[in-house]
Amino acid sequence: MKHALQVEILKTLMQQLDEGKNVDAGVQYRMQTSSYVCPELAAKEWSSFFRNHPQLVGLSQDLPEPGSFFTMDDFGTPVLATRDRQGKFHAFLNACRHRSVKVTSETRGRKSVFMCPFHNWSYANTGDLVSIPNEDHFGAIDKSCNGLIALPAVERGGLLWVHPQADGHLDLDALLGAELAAEIASYGLADQMFAGTTTIARDLNWKFANDTFGETYHFGKLHKDTLGRLFYGNNLHFTEFGRHHRFVTASRGIDAMRVLPESQWDIARGTFVLYHLFPNIQLICSSQSTTLVRIYPDARQPGRSVTQVSFYFTPDLAAQATARDAEGFDPAAAYDPARVTEGRGPSLQASFEVFSSTIENEDYVMGEMQQRAAENGQLKEIIFGRNEPALHHFHRNYREALNQPPLEPIK
Repeated sequence: MKHALQVEILKTLMQQLDEGKNVDAGVQYRMQTSSYVCPELAAKEWSSFFRNHPQLVGLSQDLPEPGSFFTMDDFGTPVLATRDRQGKFHAFLNACRHRSVKVTSETRGRKSVFMCPFHNWSYANTGDLVSIPNEDHFGAIDKSCNGLIALPAVERGGLLWVHPQADGHLDLDALLGAELAAEIASYGLADQMFAGTTTIARDLNWKFANDTFGETYHFGKLHKDTLGRLFYGNNLHFTEFGRHHRFVTASRGIDAMRVLPESQWDIARGTFVLYHLFPNIQLICSSQSTTLVRIYPDARQPGRSVTQVSFYFTPDLAAQATARDAEGFDPAAAYDPARVTEGRGPSLQASFEVFSSTIENEDYVMGEMQQRAAENGQLKEIIFGRNEPALHHFHRNYREALNQPPLEPIK
């Protein structure tokens, strides 16, 4: 992010804190709770946003070297992602061309050849079919046209994108837009190392999970003993990029900026910068660390979802995190305000703790209550406030994409 923009955002947040104000969208909306429980709508979501929509599957360092691979099966298409000898990123349908068994069930590692466990058909990490056992018994097969089914795959700005359909269209220029793509690329994500992943599976619709990342109104209430110790809450700098948006809120570290010349201001020291990439991605970025949050529905149950959270650090910060974890970890230290006011180095265990305590055990517990109320059917509507523009933005675009009636403003 350009420094002038960092200064502009920090000034806006400081002014909000000084004046006791927040961003004001100027309107409140009613949202139908049926959106979170309707099986027919869930089927449309699955088709439109997951089975037939470009997917952000990771960062470049998820494939750190030639021969690296990872697998995933979160959006209806089992994917095998590889990096070949020349360093090129590929994505394939993780299914043998013989009898459709996954050629590997390992989540990540390093291999140049993948052997199907069923009959040992083997494939190179370029997707080529390289061997068939007892081929003289099986019969002749043209290996050149029976490799793994390739999926559209693009690596750009440190991000790995895949389209779940072999004949799908993957146009990142149209998907992200030049301004947002350039801003995300400015963080140098390609150099940030994969540090670990945590999975959160809970009984709430994926949009309730998504909504927890859409406002800071609750920080000082629900998170008063956890995240609220690190961030002020109820303040926001908000910018739309088509269907996507940037969401920035002040940490306690913002106060240290006030005594420094503007030339030394650093948005990472004073805020939490989140990019929502429609429909289901939260990308929390800085030039030294990134958290990638991917939220998926359960294809069979509208009231369940899975959140995959991956952490990335620059090599220097990864070394610091390893050293801090080796010293021993106190969960309470994850919420010590000095972490942000003094700019202390990271801890991977602290990162896991924050997502476990605040997202899984606080936000998603609230989401499960919301889900049960929606399923009961008596509460027909919920309300999005004037200080919740990210919720307005997501649900407005969501409804437009599925040809739903627009949100109803409260007059």
